[in-house]
Amino acid sequence: MAPGPFAGNSATNFHSIDFTVHDHNDPLHRQHLEPGARPMVGPLCCSPEWLSASSCPLTCSTTSRLFPPLQRRRLHTLQVNLGYRCNQSCSHCHVNAGPWRTEAMAEAQIEQVLGVLAHPTIETLDLTGGAPELHPRFRSLVGRARALGRKVIDRCNLTILLEPGQEDLAAFLADQAVHVVASLPCTEAERVNQQRGDGVFERSIAALQRLNHLGYGDPTGPLRLDLVYNPSGANLPPAQAGLEAHYREALARDYGLRFNRLLTITNMPIERFARDLAHRDALEAYLEQLQQAHRAENLEAVMCRGLISVNWKGELFDCDFNQQLGLPLGGRHRHLSDLLDQVGDLEGESIRVATHCFGCTAGHGSSCGGALS
Repeated sequence: MAPGPFAGNSATNFHSIDFTVHDHNDPLHRQHLEPGARPMVGPLCCSPEWLSASSCPLTCSTTSRLFPPLQRRRLHTLQVNLGYRCNQSCSHCHVNAGPWRTEAMAEAQIEQVLGVLAHPTIETLDLTGGAPELHPRFRSLVGRARALGRKVIDRCNLTILLEPGQEDLAAFLADQAVHVVASLPCTEAERVNQQRGDGVFERSIAALQRLNHLGYGDPTGPLRLDLVYNPSGANLPPAQAGLEAHYREALARDYGLRFNRLLTITNMPIERFARDLAHRDALEAYLEQLQQAHRAENLEAVMCRGLISVNWKGELFDCDFNQQLGLPLGGRHRHLSDLLDQVGDLEGESIRVATHCFGCTAGHGSSCGGALS
């Protein structure tokens, strides 16, 4: 495996950077580095060993601003990561998903998910990955969740609908009235293929046409199809409404496509995207941009107030990003088995926050449901 961006000779002089002492609990310190990689500067600097120490010796001054405290409200959404296997490997992916990943949720945890969904306050099962559709229990889980009367969201990369063995997947989603949230980071083939892989744009368009044929995206029908935009680099998304109008016009004109909403999502400075920024000496500037663009009014609508994220092992987190940073729900280890008896007791609990949370409150805000303001 190739060494990480700070292995060997690097343009970054690790020892010349001006560091200040910072809280070692900041989740941006926890990153999964490639073997042989040196610790990254700033929010990527700390190794797991340093995280367990009483103090962390390294952090950059741009990470010193504290994110405001947050408390939970009523839990209404269970977001479940079924595993990291994916038929794509995208440059912005914050879970490092790819075809080589083998992690997948076990049968026992699938049953516990269904047990939690039986609680009357849970309204939505939000399935993600990797490509969640590749999990062998995906269809069974969806069907049983729908039988419980729960709304199901499938965070779909679109190309999975064209994979061998998945030819009937789109029809299954339609039969179950699954809300499809589909990634399409641009309306231009070159930019999408650059970010997500050769031929991904063309296959995504074909998949959208298949969904449209089944009734998805019809504003008068029950089958919801939302598209997801994320910037191709270290920039904040533009205003969601204006970009949605552009998407609607371009996709209808060029491909005869329709959809319900466009969701704009900020790229989080963690994992694969953060490593790329650090390699280009752009990480510091991006973190500063997020902090400077913080808007306090977005705090009211951040997704972590009413959502719990579950990883493939059944462990609980305040959000999908905290999950990837290894930061447990409320700062202490909890599992799906604990949630079975605590669904109604979480309101008012403190949410684990730190520097990366500025990615959700910067500019127009960002969440799994798109812009916040």
